[in-house]
Amino acid sequence: MSEDALREEICYWAASMFNRGLTGGGSGNLSARTPDGGLLVTPTGASLARLDPARLSKLDAEGRHVAGDPPTKEVALHTAFYDSRPGTGGVVHLHSTYATALSMLPDADPDNLLPPLTAYAIMRLGKVALLGHFRPGDPAMGDAVRALGGRRSAVVLANHGPVVAAKSFEAAVFATEELEETARLAMLTRGQNPRLLTEAEIADIVETFGLEWD
Repeated sequence: MSEDALREEICYWAASMFNRGLTGGGSGNLSARTPDGGLLVTPTGASLARLDPARLSKLDAEGRHVAGDPPTKEVALHTAFYDSRPGTGGVVHLHSTYATALSMLPDADPDNLLPPLTAYAIMRLGKVALLGHFRPGDPAMGDAVRALGGRRSAVVLANHGPVVAAKSFEAAVFATEELEETARLAMLTRGQNPRLLTEAEIADIVETFGLEWD
């Protein structure tokens, strides 16, 4: 995909997620790998509802800001995924309601925040790590992602929101949506003893689709 097409794709999905209530105001930030090895990143303080393709921040392969508006203050969070998971093509960070709510619960599992409710959450996300709370823009968020050693494609920052990496920007969008929907199911069924996928069912899904699950 050309850089121009990628710019349009970022803006299209950004507006779509905003309009569906997955993040609000000036919250959330997105990035995608460009054909020349750099990154396109949403600007700091920008609303995902009204991004201008021409004003997206451009970083070169060394992470230097070379064009467009100044990048999000959470750029270190994004680059941590690109650095620790080779082949990452896109990263999505939102402040979505249900994933954030799930991160606040006292019994949340830091190794795997989402209960095994559906096959698609396992297929698109694997295990979702719950990280601690960080001040917005704190570079330590990137350090926490790197400390996972590339073993997780999705994390949720406590009291903040999800961050999801995938091979393409569109795939990262779809995986983020799956995370939010699964978190919504978890909150809606909380305390009602829902049927979870069994270990055998999970193992079958992991083996069939060659997934990460450790």
